[in-house]
Amino acid sequence: MDARAVKTVADAMAIVDERKLTHIKVGLFDNDGIMRGKYMSKAKFFASLEKGFSFCDVVLGWDAKDQLYDNTTYTGWHTGYPDAPVRILPHTCREVVDEPGMLLFIAEFAGQAESVCSRGILRKVLEKADSLGFVVHAALEYEFFLFQETPQTAREKGFRNLQPFTPDWFGYSMIRNSVANELYHDILSMAETMDFPIEGIHTETGPGVIEAAIAVDEAESAADKAALFKTFMKVLAQRRGLLATFMAKWSMDYPGQSGHMHVSLQHKSGQSAFYDAKAEQGMSLIQRQFLAGQQRLMPEFLCLLAPTINSYTRMVPGFWAPTHATWGVENRTTALRVIPGSEKTQRIEYRLGAADAHPYLALAAAIASGLYGVMNQWEPWAAVKGNAYDQPQPDALALPATLWEAAQRLKASDAAKAMFGEPFVTHYAATREWEEREFRKQVTDWELSRYFEII
Repeated sequence: MDARAVKTVADAMAIVDERKLTHIKVGLFDNDGIMRGKYMSKAKFFASLEKGFSFCDVVLGWDAKDQLYDNTTYTGWHTGYPDAPVRILPHTCREVVDEPGMLLFIAEFAGQAESVCSRGILRKVLEKADSLGFVVHAALEYEFFLFQETPQTAREKGFRNLQPFTPDWFGYSMIRNSVANELYHDILSMAETMDFPIEGIHTETGPGVIEAAIAVDEAESAADKAALFKTFMKVLAQRRGLLATFMAKWSMDYPGQSGHMHVSLQHKSGQSAFYDAKAEQGMSLIQRQFLAGQQRLMPEFLCLLAPTINSYTRMVPGFWAPTHATWGVENRTTALRVIPGSEKTQRIEYRLGAADAHPYLALAAAIASGLYGVMNQWEPWAAVKGNAYDQPQPDALALPATLWEAAQRLKASDAAKAMFGEPFVTHYAATREWEEREFRKQVTDWELSRYFEII
């Protein structure tokens, strides 16, 4: 049986029996989009398929470095970090790169934990879309830098003077992808094997940077594919003696790394909800309202799209990342780029997204804000023509400049509470406040260089 043919509990059991597997991989995603999981015995896996299993909820109570939050109410020292119920999703079954015959299944939190589970939040948003009569399609694309390093050598060097996979600035280089064709073929093969097929892959501008665009799918599957791509791109690189980073900006000498999202709505009949052949730029009323929601709520939802301290170093003028919630038609200097086309291609590119964003939460933010605009029949501000960085914008469109400010905007957002639920908003904002407070405890190289001798 093909792994992607698995749809039911019975199918999952059958393929495990067919392959005579003693253990199966099961993984889920934490607050930062990091995949956590384990090898599970066949007996445990079969029992879990039918009844679910328990997973320590510390996964929802710690940061990217496994440091425990001290400010979350859902879980923490005050709860004793109990187990939370988890369900395995049979339809997510996949082959695993470099592990012939092995199977991987995505799981998600259930019960009370579902209210703060990232995949559960995206599904909540998509259920709202369904209730409004829409099907959401999405495609995500990522830029990432590759280095001729390992996790060990990078740490030994203090993450300085790292050797890029390739030198110099050379975007869309046929030379680079031809010389390194074995690696590119490995990436493309992995993507096909694990069902996050890549529509296009090429070098971007900067030493060792690559951009990969994942093929479009319905939104929940698109988020699964993006999250798995980020995880297993790192796996593939490390198994080949390389190191991949999806930081928003690893060096101020180079452009930041994007995680752009392409989003479109269809009616349940299959017709595009975004395309109107008689309208200017083919933009239907629904697309305009959806765009307006994305624009107005971008400042409130920003920490779902820019979730780390590092995210905010990317959002500076002139480096292909927006500083205001602007939009334009085929304009890559704006935060939202309307791409006119046809029934099949009319869409919005949410360009604010960075490579470090949690795929489920970033997509949830992009979709929820748009739906909220449709629900409230909003109209967008005027489109920007030309360079958005050089044109003054209304104060209402200014984006928070720090993670702390972004967390406060999310906490105060009635729209966020309506679309995601108050438990999630409270929990996630607290995790971002923690991240900012952890940063404040550090003394940076910049501070030492600036103040140590002279001040």
